[in-house]
Amino acid sequence: MPDPTIAAKEPAILDLEPGSYYWCACGDSKNQPFCDGAHQGTEFVPVELKIEQARKVALCLCKRTAKPPFCDGAHRKL
Repeated sequence: MPDPTIAAKEPAILDLEPGSYYWCACGDSKNQPFCDGAHQGTEFVPVELKIEQARKVALCLCKRTAKPPFCDGAHRKL
């Protein structure tokens, strides 16, 4: 599988309300960190994120995290 595009070398810190979200795994979405369908025709698949109660999250934008969709600090090594 090819490496995903690096959208940014920092996480997206967001306050999310309960619901389902789809994290962009390819890095090409214009709606980072969320999927906009830009992965179609590639091997990449968005990751579903279910939020049960409102909370702050740090979502990976470098697309190198070992814990998708959450930032694990991998961007510091790029």
